[in-house]
Amino acid sequence: MDRREFLKSAGLGAAALGVAACAPGADQKVSDFQGNKDLNGQMLQNYPGIGTLGYGCMRWPMKKGEDGRNHIDQEEVNRLVDFALEHGVNYFDTSPVYLGGDSERATAEALNRHPRESWLLATKLSVFGNSTYEGCVQMYKRSLEIFKTEYIDYYLLHSVKDMDDFNNRFGNTGILEFLLKEREAGRIRHLGFSFHGHKDGFDGMMALHEKYHWDFVQIQMNYVDWEHPNGRNTRADYLYAELDKREIPIVIMEPLRGGALADIPARLADELKSREPQRSIASWAFRYVGSFPRVMCALSGMTYMEHLQDNLENFLNFEPLDDEEKKLLLHVATQMEDYPLVRCTACQYCMPCPYGINIPGIFKFYNDNVTAGTYVTSKEQEGYARMRRKFLLAYNEAIPTVRQADHCISCRRCEKECPQNIHIPDELRRIDRYIESLKQETL
Repeated sequence: MDRREFLKSAGLGAAALGVAACAPGADQKVSDFQGNKDLNGQMLQNYPGIGTLGYGCMRWPMKKGEDGRNHIDQEEVNRLVDFALEHGVNYFDTSPVYLGGDSERATAEALNRHPRESWLLATKLSVFGNSTYEGCVQMYKRSLEIFKTEYIDYYLLHSVKDMDDFNNRFGNTGILEFLLKEREAGRIRHLGFSFHGHKDGFDGMMALHEKYHWDFVQIQMNYVDWEHPNGRNTRADYLYAELDKREIPIVIMEPLRGGALADIPARLADELKSREPQRSIASWAFRYVGSFPRVMCALSGMTYMEHLQDNLENFLNFEPLDDEEKKLLLHVATQMEDYPLVRCTACQYCMPCPYGINIPGIFKFYNDNVTAGTYVTSKEQEGYARMRRKFLLAYNEAIPTVRQADHCISCRRCEKECPQNIHIPDELRRIDRYIESLKQETL
């Protein structure tokens, strides 16, 4: 089964693999919210007409259908979209491959209940592997049909890694010439790309700016990736500076780094809470990216109304971070590097594992224990016996035995799909060694 078929058969997400118990589909912890104190005010617009808080449509809420599988909860999607539009959120980012291909449909159904001029559509040319001109055109036209629209506001080449990747999927197929004509005709209002890769790949895409005139670029940016990116990803401070000097508007993905910045290690969270006790930990990450004037939009996958309300509190009557607060977050980011976390954003691109391993679920369980301080470090640790027993019982409860880390055979198929460039088998082996040391009490 390939990744696309997996997403269709797995109930439009990770729930069928037992990951739902670990809640990777949610960017933020519901328990972290303080309630909507004041949802009146003006939405921040760094660019006129575009709410700086954007809606990422990869994590729509789900509910069980009559067939026993998880499906998008359309009624709840409609409610979220209505509330977002009412409060100034008007940029909606989706893709033909999100949620098993159902994200575009659900997003379209919710948005088409409102006047077309009231919302901005961002969707993607999500072709991977060997693409063809015909396949690209078909995907593009299909998005227009689903949204029953004559134009797409923001159209992206999805997840460019390097120049070889760009040329194989887009540059050598002739599709760029087609998209440029569509832009000239007004059926594409803005043309850009999303990027996950090394500096050389980004520099190559910037060299093409003179030829293609990118209208916007989507990058991974948050206060950790500013100086400490994962794997082949490029430092966000470099990406921002290169786009800023060319005056190219920026869309931010992963402002919470897959939810990690809503649930940082307890000691660091206490440091932020001591300064702003009424704000959620997630709010610091959103205020960070919103404080950069070249940021056109910061995307958040707001699964629950609590997520949306909390983020609206940050972006209505927005309070930018000052230089001292930015330095504080960069200091927090540096300290986070000392924690043995797996830098997973729960995007599910690594799934399905051909051997049934629940990769994102294992990483989330492990990370949650590290951040919560329930990570067992040694026999000398206070309450060691109790913590050891609790950790092992919780692991078996969260991750079924047949899906645990010890079943990895290091085929490395998952690594090719990971946009964070995590050495997944190595991390699984590290976690398995840790689990085994707890079982044998050799830690």
